[in-house]
This record gives sequence, structure tokens and C-alpha cells, in this order.
Amino acid sequence: MKTGNDVLRKGMFILLLAVPLASQASVVDEQLVSYQASGAGSFSAQKGEQLWRQEVVSEKDGHARSCTTCHGNDLRSAGKHAKTGKTIEPLSPAVNVERLSSAKKIRKWFKRNCKWTWGRECTSQEKGDLLSFIRQQ
Repeated sequence: MKTGNDVLRKGMFILLLAVPLASQASVVDEQLVSYQASGAGSFSAQKGEQLWRQEVVSEKDGHARSCTTCHGNDLRSAGKHAKTGKTIEPLSPAVNVERLSSAKKIRKWFKRNCKWTWGRECTSQEKGDLLSFIRQQ
């Protein structure tokens, strides 16, 4: 038989799990609003997935790159940086609560990774589509 304390502990545990997810949601939603204010339209996780897998040949070294080059196809698993070999923690916010929890980090990594992968900064539309895809993983 469950006591009132057992129910309270279970409720607190569930609440503690939900807080990071709620925080992620608000950071992501704020970013999406910002992208739309910059001229982007509605966002599509499906389009984001297409962008995620899109290969671009680097003008610097002639190698084909995509987001999957370092992050892999399964965002719930660790990736590996193509150049340094450094392990990249899972990108999926479902398994890594640190992901998508900071607008500053989202902006930093989009800027760095878009330039490395595509040779240019991503547009607001691309960022919104990619962010919509990543948040669903």
C-alpha cells in the first residue's frame, strides 16, 4: 500500500524530470520566434531532417560533409568529430538534458557547425528547421 509520502516522492521525481524539458522547450521556442522575426516562415522537422543529411563538398578539402559526418544518424548516440576524433555527446535532448538548454550555445554551435559543414552560416529558416528536427529526437 502506498503512503502519502510515496505518492509525494513520486510526484516530486516526475516534476524534477519535467523541469529540464520545460526549460529546453522555452529556449527552443524563443529561438524559433527569433528566427521568424528574422524573416523565416513556418518550420518543418521533416525539412530539418533533409538538411541534417544533406551532403556538401567542402571547397577547402574536397570532402563531402553533412551533419551526420560528426553527429551520426542517431542523435541519441554519441558522435565523433571528423577532424579531431573527439567524442561528441548525444545531441538528442531526450538523452542529454544539456542539449538545447542555452540560447547562447545554440547560436554558437549553429554558427560554427554551419560554417564547417556548409561553408557558410545557416539561414534563419535552416536553423529553425534543424532545431525543429533535433528537438524531436
